Amino acid sequence: MSEYRIERDTLGEINVPADKYWGAQTQRSKENFNIGIEKMPLELIYAFAVLKRSAAIVNERLSGLSKAKSSAIVKACDEILEGKWDTHFPLSVWQTGSGTQTNMNMNEVIAKRGNEILEAEKSDEHIHPNDDVNMSQSSNDTFPTAMHIAAYKGLSENLLPALHDLKQTIKLKEEAYQSIVKIGRTHLQDATPLTLGQEISGWRCSLEKNQHMISDALKYLQDLAIGGTAVGTGINAHKQFGEETAKEISSFTGYPFKSSDNKFQALTSHSETVQAHGTLKALAADLMKIANDVRWLSSGPRSGIGELSIPANEPGSSIMPGKVNPTQSEALTMIASQIFGNDATIGFAASQGNFELNVFKPVIIYNFIQSVTLLADGMTSFNKNCMVGLEANVEMIQEHVQNSLMLVTALNPHIGYEKAAEIAKLAFNEGTTLREAALKTGYVNTAEFNQWVDPQKMV
Repeated sequence: MSEYRIERDTLGEINVPADKYWGAQTQRSKENFNIGIEKMPLELIYAFAVLKRSAAIVNERLSGLSKAKSSAIVKACDEILEGKWDTHFPLSVWQTGSGTQTNMNMNEVIAKRGNEILEAEKSDEHIHPNDDVNMSQSSNDTFPTAMHIAAYKGLSENLLPALHDLKQTIKLKEEAYQSIVKIGRTHLQDATPLTLGQEISGWRCSLEKNQHMISDALKYLQDLAIGGTAVGTGINAHKQFGEETAKEISSFTGYPFKSSDNKFQALTSHSETVQAHGTLKALAADLMKIANDVRWLSSGPRSGIGELSIPANEPGSSIMPGKVNPTQSEALTMIASQIFGNDATIGFAASQGNFELNVFKPVIIYNFIQSVTLLADGMTSFNKNCMVGLEANVEMIQEHVQNSLMLVTALNPHIGYEKAAEIAKLAFNEGTTLREAALKTGYVNTAEFNQWVDPQKMV
């Protein structure tokens, strides 16, 4: 068998690897855009397979696609969704901005595999990648449709479950530590007390709000561009094709997709993706805060804050024996910084819709899927390898509370702000306790101090 076979397109002949299902247009893209290591994500490829199988079913019903061809296309798509042909989608993200070559990569693979299926069934019919697999479609409406399917599925099936699991672990810590009084900190300086459970409740509430915002963003991703074809007019497609294909996609995935009311907007604007990724940026910002709190509060063990203990998952240093580092926090904060960068890329790329088409689509969905994957994996790792094993160091927490000068705030209602400040400054300058300084000034007596300065009453 030859190492290559000859494929043809409107530009002529080209050699294609004999063991691959892609055709001429995919091969030209592979050779013309040998740029970087970033390939079209499989999540997008699978979303395309969902779209193509749905389009074939609808085209059989509305546009004269034969039952044999439709059935073969559906079978080929199902095999793609099973992961059988992952290596047959090799194209770079850095290609035509409409994603035309990835659409054709999908059409060619489905056509070749579909023809094998037809041959095995002794059928005389032959599937053409453009005329049959791409019937009633254009790259301009299929690619944004696949983008929304991939984004919706990624958020629903990967990110939101990981977020829920992390939130539940944090909620358990919140409940367990509700009665442990600790010193609060603002501006990185000592502040009035609160409980460790109250502090952790802020983390939990932040994640709950992120959960709500992401879930709300899903409804905008339900609108699909399919049916708009080249410029939004629906040329070469049955008038009901977009609506019926969206219904078929919804039925297959179980998600409430629908045909966009305005295809001109759907082809040229990606505001829905920008908005959805904005909620991921908000999540990244909160995860950055939580991860930083964990590593600050676990710093030490003897020269830092040391109020939390983190699991010792691996040696922390190649030179310092016994060192335990907050590595899960570091990984999560690096992920957050990547998401901030992805958001800037997506925002700029989405602003480049000229006339009837945005031609920055591949970079938008690549960054979006990367953000979903990193956040989901990062939260899962942080949860499993850090938060589950996080423990309160009660002895250190109590020591910090007793040494804090900010307990003096409890005296404000009784002796006034200025006298309370005088006590705090005296204790700090002389290196004494707050009690000793208060009694020395004569502003309060022992009984009053014991009654008024009680950390348990200040939370």
